[in-house]
Amino acid sequence: MENIKKIIKKTFDNKSLIKTKESIEAIDYVIKNLDEGKLKVAEYDKVWHLNTWLKKSILLYFLKQNMKTYKLGPFEFHDKIKLKTNYKKLGVRVVPHAIARYGSYISKNVVLMPSYINIGAHVGSKTMIDTWATVGSCAQIGKNVHISGGVGIGGVLEPIQSNPVIVEDDVFIGSRSIIVEGTIIKKEAVIGANVVITNSTKIFDVSKNKRIEYKNEIPERSVVIPGSYEKSFPSGKFYVPCALIIGKRKLSTDKKTSLNETLRDFKLSV
Repeated sequence: MENIKKIIKKTFDNKSLIKTKESIEAIDYVIKNLDEGKLKVAEYDKVWHLNTWLKKSILLYFLKQNMKTYKLGPFEFHDKIKLKTNYKKLGVRVVPHAIARYGSYISKNVVLMPSYINIGAHVGSKTMIDTWATVGSCAQIGKNVHISGGVGIGGVLEPIQSNPVIVEDDVFIGSRSIIVEGTIIKKEAVIGANVVITNSTKIFDVSKNKRIEYKNEIPERSVVIPGSYEKSFPSGKFYVPCALIIGKRKLSTDKKTSLNETLRDFKLSV
């Protein structure tokens, strides 16, 4: 693998090498391993680490691939990247019109309602990607996650050093929420409907007497709803969106029961 990394780095620095046999084989090898879940764009070891060389590999893959027409029954696509296949063998339930690109990893027992998963994304086992949800390039989704209808999980390939969105295990994300720009949703958090979190979104924990502010990260088991705060501009004062942590999800071995109780306790829309 170290040799593969060296080839990727050399090719990325000198794009004229992209058509060489060595570079083609290295790039194809990396994308195949991303597709099979043997490689991940981000990995956890006490903290999350970004494998920038894998993002470089994906960008090189786009460069080396030629446009091609794909026909699936009455549908036609014209693109550089083929779609994932062999869902029965993978143990994945795929409802029409769910689409996942080759180079994304979808684990066993995942359910894909009509949705979209981009290259480099990694989706853990027993996760539900609900109707019209999107999982962007390189986004990392954990196990037992529920991504509700219309949720937008942002993708990122460039800049190379930019972190992907990371959603850890046992998270629930409510309908029409938008999570982008390298936000980390820590395990067992519950995100209510219509919450928007970007790199510049202020995140306030208002569950106690003293307000605590977070940036780009939702702590473990947090229950989050959309909010707003007053901000001054040259033309006056206006209210801008923020995210409010209003409490903590209870510890429970039964995650589904815990989630249902949380939704009732906090009267959350999903």
